[in-house]
Amino acid sequence: MYQTLFYIPREAFGLPLFGFGLLLALWAVGSATLLVWLVRQHGFGPETRGYLPVLALMGVVIAFVMPAISLSEGLPIRGYGTMLLLAVISGVSLAVYRARRMGVDPELILSLAFWMFIGGIVGARAFYVIEYWSHFRDAPNPLIAVLKINEGGLVVYGSLIGGGLAMIVFVRRHGLPLLAVGDLIVPSLVLGQAIGRLGCFLNGCCFGGLCVLPWAVTFPAAATADRDSPPHKQQIILGQVYGIFVAADGHTEEELALVPVVAAVEADSPAAAQGLTAGQRIVRIDGRAIGTLDEAQEALVSGFFAGKPLALVTDKGTYSLEPLPGTLQRSRPVHPTQIYSAVDAGLLCLFLLAYYPYRRHDGELVALTLTIHPIMRFLLEVIRTDESSVFGTGLSISQNVSLLLLALACGLWMYLWRQPRGSALPPGGAQFAGSMAAQG
Repeated sequence: MYQTLFYIPREAFGLPLFGFGLLLALWAVGSATLLVWLVRQHGFGPETRGYLPVLALMGVVIAFVMPAISLSEGLPIRGYGTMLLLAVISGVSLAVYRARRMGVDPELILSLAFWMFIGGIVGARAFYVIEYWSHFRDAPNPLIAVLKINEGGLVVYGSLIGGGLAMIVFVRRHGLPLLAVGDLIVPSLVLGQAIGRLGCFLNGCCFGGLCVLPWAVTFPAAATADRDSPPHKQQIILGQVYGIFVAADGHTEEELALVPVVAAVEADSPAAAQGLTAGQRIVRIDGRAIGTLDEAQEALVSGFFAGKPLALVTDKGTYSLEPLPGTLQRSRPVHPTQIYSAVDAGLLCLFLLAYYPYRRHDGELVALTLTIHPIMRFLLEVIRTDESSVFGTGLSISQNVSLLLLALACGLWMYLWRQPRGSALPPGGAQFAGSMAAQG
């Protein structure tokens, strides 16, 4: 885990960088230069106007968002954000390279990339905020908390939904064949996901459950109750640092209001040696009366950082628990599910690129992605522990979305099989390039 790579100072040459400072001045000059070049190349048509919302959004980020998220040391450059940027650059570069080989105007792909980038970021963040709204609602400044995407908190499925909607709007405005464009760019999306998952690894999010396999990884300990090391923090909340597992006495959407119990006790742990067994209801933690799972989790966190044995009172007895060896310095070993996801996406990208020349209908690469990725994501969610079940299904929100995408993939395959063979974008790209020229 390497959450912060370095800090950009707040000032340069005695002048502020962020807000209404040097960076905004550079943005103004750069934006004006780009617009002049675009007008000379394309006139002030849809191609040029498509850049205006993106440039305006960049200006708003520099003027208002960057000052809000910068710290006393400066603007933190996070490992997650850096890998996200690298993912975008790599994905766009692959799409532009393939577009050139097929005779497609790369500028059109760049315009589409801008649209999909904004739509993907908005969708990914919106999905995450909706899923974890209680965390943002209780933040000192909810709006600033929502905008801190450089610290993580983007959901792949939200990105696919947001980017997909942006692509649909773009191709409809330009009169382009949707499925052909989808086949062109979907390998880039998967490549971006592979690189982005490495950012998740640096950030410590999207982690797996406890693991004893040789390739299990540990993450640094959370320094305080307010400073995150996501895997370690969750292991504290669940009681796993003490060799137990604390859960609600039931499985409903209101489980935070249910009576907390010791759901499991590791056989060789000090807790088991004291006679603590699964099924006991938690009554008190460090003298604090416990009535809900939420209260139990708060008490576990405060008790761990108090630096003393945890006094646990259940309906069966009283126990003194101490953190397992090593858990004060690092998390317990977990599945590196971020790496699993990166490898999965990388292999899928290579498969799509290899399959592309053999497709018989536009949309087959899209259908393959909607078939393979949801299956792999559903299976990975089994060993991920950072998402709880929703809607009373016993499945995480990503597993529920995976099932919906599989149903969508089935419908798309049925549609494709009924279409005559052929493509608007064959390997040479001449037919598609001609249609684009007609649009231009």
